[in-house]
Amino acid sequence: MAKSKASVAGASAEKQIYDLKQLLEISKSLNSVIDFSTLIEALLYTCMGQMKTLGVAIFTKKNFDASYFQLNRNYCGFELQSDYDYAIPEEHPLIKLLNQQNSCMTMDDIKKAVEPDGSIDCLIALAPTLVVPLKTKNHINGILVLGEQITAEPYSAYEKEHILNIASLAAIAISNAALLEMTTTDMMTHLKLKHYFYTVLMEKLETCDSQGIPMSVVMLDIDFFKKFNDTYGHACGDVVLQKVASVIQQNTRNQDMAARYGGEEFVVMLCDTPIAAAEKIAERIRSSIANLDILYDELHLSLTISAGVAEYDKEQDLTAKNLVDRADKALYTSKQNGRNRVSIA
Repeated sequence: MAKSKASVAGASAEKQIYDLKQLLEISKSLNSVIDFSTLIEALLYTCMGQMKTLGVAIFTKKNFDASYFQLNRNYCGFELQSDYDYAIPEEHPLIKLLNQQNSCMTMDDIKKAVEPDGSIDCLIALAPTLVVPLKTKNHINGILVLGEQITAEPYSAYEKEHILNIASLAAIAISNAALLEMTTTDMMTHLKLKHYFYTVLMEKLETCDSQGIPMSVVMLDIDFFKKFNDTYGHACGDVVLQKVASVIQQNTRNQDMAARYGGEEFVVMLCDTPIAAAEKIAERIRSSIANLDILYDELHLSLTISAGVAEYDKEQDLTAKNLVDRADKALYTSKQNGRNRVSIA
């Protein structure tokens, strides 16, 4: 019997050493990722593997000044229902509860502590086995939700402690990514800044060269933008910029990047996208903006944009700026030919 206990203790010690090594590797991996969407994807698969669960989801803020924790595309293994918004207000009692706790909670634990209401129906619908706060400096910046377990046994105290350690690493990584987001994002439009766009574009073009992946860039400019500022004031111009930026963002994928190039100009990097597909995306953006009805100060305003598209060519585009300049020249062609159109470099 004594031998059996010693054997169990030895196995437990080996397990702890193994898990500590895993935490070190997870920490290295997460801290090497600065792109937010890539980081979230890494967190999802890490948690699924470590906790042996069939589903993982992470509620985070969409941007640094958001007032909701949203699911967006940050989930794996769950089937979402179309009648739920999957957003929890920052001021909800659940968030305050998780801020006070430093422990994993079951849905039953939460229901006992927080009056269930419509705001957390989306969380209840996921039927989580565990809800884990992601906290850094005593401040919650995300909610980790674990789905159905692969094994039938409930999580042990040791497993809960392990997932809390992973959650701490995840919270730090999310905080670092959020800080980068703040310093590389235009505050008004929530699109990337020009200098960061060029940094990423240069890196992506190196991948295009080595792997033969197509890359296209779209330059966009709001037609007669000055009239909005001159006629209705700069506050109106700001609303127009935000509406256009929103449409551009809606028509780009996670692997793409949209940036405010300056003034009323925007630029979009389309990864793994040849010129024909890029033209269709640019046309979709142009058409969507032409159909906008912007309500400002009880006035209905409309606008159009012009666009230019260029595909990366190793022979012509010795630098990232060469590629953007060719898209800009195509944009100028659209302007010369009557505006509200897309031209190809």
